[in-house]
Amino acid sequence: MVIVFVVVVVLALAVFGGLHWYLWRRLVRDTTARPGVSRRVGTAVLVGGPVLMFAAITSEQTGAPFWLQQVLAWPGFLWMALSIYLLLALLVGEAVRPLLRRALDRRTAPATEPEPVTEPEPAPADVREAAHVPAGARAAGEAGRAYEASAPASAEAPAPTPAGPSRRLLISRVVGGAAAAAAVGTVGYGTYGVVSGPKVKRVTVPLAKLPRAAHGYRIAVVSDIHLGPVLGRGFAQKVVDTINSTQPDLIAVVGDLVDGSVKDLGPAAAPLAQLRARHGAFFVTGNHEYFSGAEEWVARVRELGLNPLENARTELAHFDLAGVNDIAGEDEGQGPDFAKALGDRDRGRACVLLAHQPVQIHDAVDHGVDLQLSGHTHGGQLWPGNFIADLANPTLAGLERYGDTQLYVSRGAGAWGPPTRVGAPSDITVVELASRQA
Repeated sequence: MVIVFVVVVVLALAVFGGLHWYLWRRLVRDTTARPGVSRRVGTAVLVGGPVLMFAAITSEQTGAPFWLQQVLAWPGFLWMALSIYLLLALLVGEAVRPLLRRALDRRTAPATEPEPVTEPEPAPADVREAAHVPAGARAAGEAGRAYEASAPASAEAPAPTPAGPSRRLLISRVVGGAAAAAAVGTVGYGTYGVVSGPKVKRVTVPLAKLPRAAHGYRIAVVSDIHLGPVLGRGFAQKVVDTINSTQPDLIAVVGDLVDGSVKDLGPAAAPLAQLRARHGAFFVTGNHEYFSGAEEWVARVRELGLNPLENARTELAHFDLAGVNDIAGEDEGQGPDFAKALGDRDRGRACVLLAHQPVQIHDAVDHGVDLQLSGHTHGGQLWPGNFIADLANPTLAGLERYGDTQLYVSRGAGAWGPPTRVGAPSDITVVELASRQA
């Protein structure tokens, strides 16, 4: 087992090193004519970026001092996102290179056709007569004419012009510059979208068992806030303010609230105490809580006024609200227990279940749940990661039906790793329940 792990690590490092060598070759070596300051600076960036990225990941996983995690997180995780889009942009550039080469060939082609070769005309009479001039006189005359012809030619010869960059170097600079600009722009825009806070999304979900009196009941669903070394107290305040602005009847926090211990992130989570809803705020664990001390965080959110649903159910006026632990809790003996949360309930009442991962939908169907609210996927977070996330989850984002059970998956409010989203904007969803009896 250890040997397999070592082999996998070595292969992963080899692939990672090969990809960064490709980035260095295209962005640094191919765009510089010779060794110099530019090449040294570019090399330093291409070496320092991945080192900071591994340092950021390692410091978070090993519980390094929180101040060190914060110092490493921004540059390290941003490099993770930037390297992805540099690689994608350069791969597109490989297809563009031949087109640029042909365009330059057309621009440097001769503008006119070469003059046609013509037969020499018969020599004029005076030339024929010159043939009778004595050889010595003719030689002297020719020497003089040669001297006269050579003097102005040497005087009028233009000075050589300095050569510009070669065609290959020019193409490499154009492609490399465009790739760098596209990658930086993409990551910058995606990062701004995260740190500026999630937007509100509204979805209407009809439930057959929901009584007419509950028609229009609004649940604010927020998942994957991921408070940590990058997203701190200020971000939590933006999330809370956005939720409260929707004036929901109930708030559902469906896991992955934090990436760190209560000791480090307790102050960052403090704004959650300001959450306001008519029927309160409820919380279920996500997989990241079990990386961060789930029991301590459950106690902490309870202190902040949230109601943890640990494989539990509460009967509201018009429907049942249940919650199950995340699958990651199984290693600690705290996994999901659907029988405990749902086994003895009245199936004639509508039931809304909070469960962090969409894959828990199959158990929800077996237990007669009407609506499951989940997160976990981030909607893929970084395109084209959505294709991978879609393969690993029954629903990537949005509302889908599984038998008599509906599943809604939020893309989440924050981000894990890079504080960046591309093609998967963050959201807080207001789910409005609709009664079919209305």
